[in-house]
Amino acid sequence: MSVRPAWEVRENEGATRWFEFRLAFADGARVDALAVVGGGYVGVEEVRAQPALSLDDLAVLADWIEESVAEACAGSGPDGRGGEGRRARPVWPRGAEGRRLVAQEYRAAQLDGADPVLAVMGATGHSRRTSLRLIGQARDEGLLSPRRARR
Repeated sequence: MSVRPAWEVRENEGATRWFEFRLAFADGARVDALAVVGGGYVGVEEVRAQPALSLDDLAVLADWIEESVAEACAGSGPDGRGGEGRRARPVWPRGAEGRRLVAQEYRAAQLDGADPVLAVMGATGHSRRTSLRLIGQARDEGLLSPRRARR
């Protein structure tokens, strides 16, 4: 499950925040949802599921979303913002350890049938260009197979 803040609207002393949720399962099923938090409530605005969800599944989804929103908002300060800053990146090791982790993320995404570059971008918090550079460094170190087979 992944949770990402989508956007925030501030009005007077309060704020309304939206979060994007993605649940991906090993069998290929996935659920995307958009939830809103504001005024002391959590609401689900949109849910897209492949395959479709039953009403019981929606109830379970609501519980997952509520718990995830609580965790995402737990790091918020008194002003409703996270204590780390707006564009904070996850801590990512540098050097050989970082390249090894990039290779792991890349291969895991390939096995799941997802875009490996996007997986590295999400894991590192870096731009596409920087993520491609990290992937190239992992290839140069022999942690990933060469991009093109030489003839």
